Amino acid sequence: MIVLSGAEVIVPAGVLSPGTVLVEGDRILDVVAGVRRGGDRDRHVDLAGHYVVPGFIDVHVHGAEGLDTLDAGDPIAALAKRLPRYGVTAFCPTSIACDPRTLAHMLAGVRRARSAPVGGARVLPAHLESNFINPDFRGAQPIECLRAPRGAAVDGEFTGEDILKVIGEARPDVGIVTVAPELDGAMELVADLVRNGHIVSVGHSGATFEQGIAAIEAGARQATHLFNRMPPLGHRAPGLAGAVLRHDGVAAEVVCDGVHVHPAMIRVALSAKRPDAFMAVTDGTAGSGLPRGATAQLGGRRITIGDAAYLADGTIGGSVITMNRALATLVEVVGVDLPSAAAVCATTPARELGLHGLGVIVPGALADLAVLDSRFRVRQTYVDGKLVFDADVAADAAG
Repeated sequence: MIVLSGAEVIVPAGVLSPGTVLVEGDRILDVVAGVRRGGDRDRHVDLAGHYVVPGFIDVHVHGAEGLDTLDAGDPIAALAKRLPRYGVTAFCPTSIACDPRTLAHMLAGVRRARSAPVGGARVLPAHLESNFINPDFRGAQPIECLRAPRGAAVDGEFTGEDILKVIGEARPDVGIVTVAPELDGAMELVADLVRNGHIVSVGHSGATFEQGIAAIEAGARQATHLFNRMPPLGHRAPGLAGAVLRHDGVAAEVVCDGVHVHPAMIRVALSAKRPDAFMAVTDGTAGSGLPRGATAQLGGRRITIGDAAYLADGTIGGSVITMNRALATLVEVVGVDLPSAAAVCATTPARELGLHGLGVIVPGALADLAVLDSRFRVRQTYVDGKLVFDADVAADAAG
């Protein structure tokens, strides 16, 4: 048994300060108040001055530390090994719009990593920040890869139906699909994706308030990086952002780096959606974890690392934040209490994805845990009760 003792433990009811988490096998055996010690054969970890939080679940991440999900080779498995150093215990590998062959390659990597775990974070079904978005709100998405769901081929190029064929051949490995609901054929696409078990997320869209509500009523359940790449929220024309904030049937991703969304608007979104319908995401890129001034790739295009990731023309191409820093931003900048911050980084994503036994620290739950110091740096990460990252070991290995 592993005895994680003396930390502030974030549980559904609040904080045990101090508390002890008992882990046996892949499960949490018990969570108790106070400092406890196990038996002679147990492994006791003294965590006074630390936090134990549910392992983070990032539903929107393109890469980290030089890895991009659309790279050649096997980047998904490699990314799964890198993310635990940031407290991530499960993630949805996220694509940008691409051609069918590249998408099929990525989804094959997702399938391999899900069928043969690699000793890191859990690989969840992918999030396709897809081809079916509005060109006027594409952001860093390559315009040459954008398609209408049922559009005809142009000059021999692939069609929307070609992308849908790839999705159809890899359904168990496709979790979330971002769609702009105002596109021709998009509402039929929403219904078809939902019918086949996918989560539809509205985003990269110029939809009106009414179009947004219609998409949600048709089955869309999430919103991709709320406020970003959609019309500004207006008091007379609330647009897609207003529809997401208004409707209780949709959960909102918010990039919590303080760059994509002003901290005051993060607070507004959290007040409107409450922690049970707000998901903190990184929208992290291959630049996450790299120093400022470094360069990396996003879907084959160069990005430069600053306070976010930038394309050569200055367009923001995703973030460079990690999930532990997203939690820190929520607590230290936005002013969110730690239990609510932990909920939007773990509990809400788990529930929205239907991941039973994840995202909470309760007896019987899977032992996916992150141990943070007082500055929210990750010291240890456990997946299925196994230590998959230890900061001291990593420091020794680095020399």
